[in-house]
Amino acid sequence: MKALRDTWLVYSRAMMLNVKQPVWLVVMLIQPLYFLIFFAPLLNSFDDVPGGMPGFESGAMETFVPGLIIMMALFGSTFVGFGLIAELRQGVIERMRVTPVSRVALLIGRTLSTVTTTLVQALILVVLASPLGGLTIYWPGVFLMFGIIVLTSFMLGALSYGVAIVLKSEDTLAPTLNTLVQPVMLLSGIMLPMALAPSWLQNVANFNPFYYAVEAARALFAGELESDFVWQAALFIGGLAVLLVVWASRKFARAVA
Repeated sequence: MKALRDTWLVYSRAMMLNVKQPVWLVVMLIQPLYFLIFFAPLLNSFDDVPGGMPGFESGAMETFVPGLIIMMALFGSTFVGFGLIAELRQGVIERMRVTPVSRVALLIGRTLSTVTTTLVQALILVVLASPLGGLTIYWPGVFLMFGIIVLTSFMLGALSYGVAIVLKSEDTLAPTLNTLVQPVMLLSGIMLPMALAPSWLQNVANFNPFYYAVEAARALFAGELESDFVWQAALFIGGLAVLLVVWASRKFARAVA
């Protein structure tokens, strides 16, 4: 019970900081909106191709928007560690050494705050995509897709906080995370389905867990609830989330021991 209470306290504090500084929520939503307004219309012509384009069987917008949501979760959750570095510099983590708060709760509470923010952004993007892009929404699939978003955001949030507590420098954190994020994004088929890629690139993408997250999101968006990509994404992303939470929790415990 104490761990749950401590997690709630840390979560509440993190959410209060987000509410006081809503600019972060807006900024992370603007980039996906740019893609939705200025890039998505280029894909509409794919719907008119005889026989359809590979990977766009469910429709251009129905294929693009789920990938866009995963991209938002990817970038929004990966860079939350910068806020932790600021707290390290201000002595917030140092002052927590003398408190009885659970060391694991310090990570879980912050990460849950990241997940909540990402879910709010994803829901707003889905709602806006309907009138802006003519998106057909299958809500049962969308709500199941949010489960993939939760796992993805939780995993990346834990990774970002763990790396931040190790590096303790924005100058080092930024290039490190960018080096990790860029190939992951390019090999996940976020912008265009990997079905359009040459076979060698598709084979490489099979080793990228985010490829399964993107394909699962698209399948759920299209109402294909029994797609193999759904359980594969849950298995790969969920497994990585557990491993990274354990690793990051140990780093937090040592930092405030």
